[in-house]
Amino acid sequence: MFLMPSLFEPCGLNQMYSLRYGTVPIVRRVGGLADTVQDYWPGRFDATGFVFNEYSEWALLDTIRRAIWVYWDNRDAWRALQVNGMAQDLSWDRSAREYVKMYGDTISRGRA
Repeated sequence: MFLMPSLFEPCGLNQMYSLRYGTVPIVRRVGGLADTVQDYWPGRFDATGFVFNEYSEWALLDTIRRAIWVYWDNRDAWRALQVNGMAQDLSWDRSAREYVKMYGDTISRGRA
């Protein structure tokens, strides 16, 4: 597990390293952390880690407990979190394609 309970996080690279190497992240839903880590709950098949909202020790502790519970009680779900994280494309190529699409959509709307 990788713990990153940031108060603010403009982009966040460490959780991306964590995802890439199969270390399940526990993060606060802020900035780049919110963009790259998908919260786990039973039945969610695209989850990549554990996310909490409130910046408090209780929210952090509850999320750590939730992660430990999944680790010990549902190894298949834990393995899926690892595989999902490692399978994400967090490259600049993907980001660049998204920016090009966004700019193209903006230009198209401006012409309409």
